[in-house]
Amino acid sequence: MHSKWLRVLLPAVVVLIWLVGAAFGGPTFGKLEEVSTNDQASFLPANAESTEAGELQNQFTDSDSLPAVIVVESETEIPPADLGVYEELATSLAAVEGLEAAEAGAPTVIGPVPAEDSFAIQYITFVADDAEIAEVVEALREVLAAEIPDGTTGYVTGPAGFATDLSSAFSGIDGLLLGVALGAVFLILLSVYRSVILPFLVLLTSVFALATSIVLVYALADWGWIQLSGQSQGILFILVIGAATDYALLLVARFREALGEHAAKWDAMRVAYRGSFEPILASGATVIVALLCLLFSDLNSNRSLGPIAAIGILFSLAAALTLLPSLLLLFGRSAFWPLRPKLGSSHVQPEGVNATGLEGLRGIWKMVATLISRHARPVWIASFLVLAAGSLGLFQLQANGVPQSALILTESNAVDGQEALARHFDAGSGSPVSVIAPEQDQDAVLEVVQNQAGIADAAISSESPEPGSDVVVRGGNVLITGTLQSPADSDEAEDVVRELRTALDDASPEALVGGVTAIAIDTNDTAQADLVKIIPIVLAVILVILMLLLRSVVAPVLLILSVVLSFATALGVSALVFNNLLGFEGADASVPLFGFVFLVALGVDYNIFLMTRVREESLRLGTRPGILRGLGVTGGVITSAGVVLAATFAALGVIPILFLAQIAFIVAFGVLLDTLIVRSLLVPALSYDLGHRIWWPSRLGRESGPVHRGGSSGLSGTGSDAHGHRAEPAHRG
Repeated sequence: MHSKWLRVLLPAVVVLIWLVGAAFGGPTFGKLEEVSTNDQASFLPANAESTEAGELQNQFTDSDSLPAVIVVESETEIPPADLGVYEELATSLAAVEGLEAAEAGAPTVIGPVPAEDSFAIQYITFVADDAEIAEVVEALREVLAAEIPDGTTGYVTGPAGFATDLSSAFSGIDGLLLGVALGAVFLILLSVYRSVILPFLVLLTSVFALATSIVLVYALADWGWIQLSGQSQGILFILVIGAATDYALLLVARFREALGEHAAKWDAMRVAYRGSFEPILASGATVIVALLCLLFSDLNSNRSLGPIAAIGILFSLAAALTLLPSLLLLFGRSAFWPLRPKLGSSHVQPEGVNATGLEGLRGIWKMVATLISRHARPVWIASFLVLAAGSLGLFQLQANGVPQSALILTESNAVDGQEALARHFDAGSGSPVSVIAPEQDQDAVLEVVQNQAGIADAAISSESPEPGSDVVVRGGNVLITGTLQSPADSDEAEDVVRELRTALDDASPEALVGGVTAIAIDTNDTAQADLVKIIPIVLAVILVILMLLLRSVVAPVLLILSVVLSFATALGVSALVFNNLLGFEGADASVPLFGFVFLVALGVDYNIFLMTRVREESLRLGTRPGILRGLGVTGGVITSAGVVLAATFAALGVIPILFLAQIAFIVAFGVLLDTLIVRSLLVPALSYDLGHRIWWPSRLGRESGPVHRGGSSGLSGTGSDAHGHRAEPAHRG
């Protein structure tokens, strides 16, 4: 009696604990924006030149106000007589609340400044550091819409305008992204299981994992221990939903299989849990460790994403291994209604030393397993060639950063304004190059800046705009600003800043170059250095985990090589799609690194699911029949998991940010490659071709038959196969 009540009470208590955690996490979703930042400058390491320049530049101003560039473009020439209208507009713009208060004798809004071609007017103002940037920018745009003359168009661009439009693009990350991801997963689960209840149980597991992880992420960001951004927030959502669902699918598959062999649901869960605990734990640990390798990054955005995403995976693991089993125990066979598993409905277990591994398999996975048993070497060679061909596009990937104007994929007033600014003015207006130089070198540095090709004009910061006023000196340094002729986020501007830094090395080695363009350069350079540093660390760590899990050296090496090849193919095909189909101007420098970490970690997941089952079956049947059996019984669940994860990452594409759209395609396409080609054909066919040698140097690698049946190598049916290998009992090809 006590045992019966305990079996009901224990799952109920576990569900209740998760329910309480989710109750705290739910309201926290809407508060993440309070601790989130999308300021690119804050992502850089403290020793970056632009970071040091920015810190010194703060000594020359009393606030962290953000410049806004206002452009009014006319369809016809603007006569000098009409400038009075634009002076009145300046007065109206200056009345907007939230602008930086003007110093004595200086206007709040600088302008109107007519273009040389007389087709545009420019203003510059600053949003106060204690004001809501988006609210101020929208108010400026409303004034423009109401007061600019007929035949003209008004824009608010510059750093404040871009920050507003970027924030608007991220605004759907809480509701829209989560809704699309959950909807896609639900439809897939419904089609896979044809059950009404089970999809809700799996989604509940994912949602509770996400809600509880949000509590910890919010707390760490609020305490200043991690740096949360819009892109890391979106990746967290997708990663938790996808990973928790994958782990849930593996447990559900083993539970369903066990229900066909055991009448009692507790007995079935015991068998299912024992069979799925190790691969789920190993898969989660692999992803967590791979993500934590991002802590070696010099970019704060990358370094923060590591623990943020690792927290999400940790809660996904916990939910899959505690909450889901409790839900399945409470519902039992009813969870699969209306197609409840019946006792005796599981696959026929192969028996005897001459088992082929194909017994009880049916449908497409029996066909795939049969193909591999007969033509293993042609299958893996063909798979390799297909992947290698796709990887050739890797050389066309332009992952050296993109202009800020290309980050937003929807209509943007700031982007349109930047284009209008470039048509009529020096495009770098509002985002100047900032040079911090020692006072004694000011003349030499000013001369270098003024003579630098690509810089329209330069000046030293002084006490007032009046000629002859004293130069401002702070900490023995002066501030020199230069206006770029090209947009501050363009390749041309970056070339100018790089050349300027080189020229200043001779004129004043202590001079530092900062500003928007310098920040972009340092961010891209740091991201590319991170790629070279972190990839070997991730591969080494995952290789060690696989060796410990599979008790082998050969199999883990093959798995690592297969997912690296898959990653190269995903990146190569993505480059062709980005350049030729979608017309993207390039890719963020962090895209290859993020794509690598996600694809290698998640791609290894499916190989772990496969090879742990293969090892389990190989201990009973021998390696070759174990490979066929493992492939056949895991084929459906792993394919479903891959489709789910691909769909969840594809959901990132609904957020109109270039970085997220590219990550969405790379990871979704790469996961499908891993699921449908690498795990289904390449790995099992290559393993089958090598036979028991894939387990070297473990005992299983030295046996040609079932180890636990005595490991005899002289079992009936052995001989040589078509490739000259010593055949194992199950080998028929």
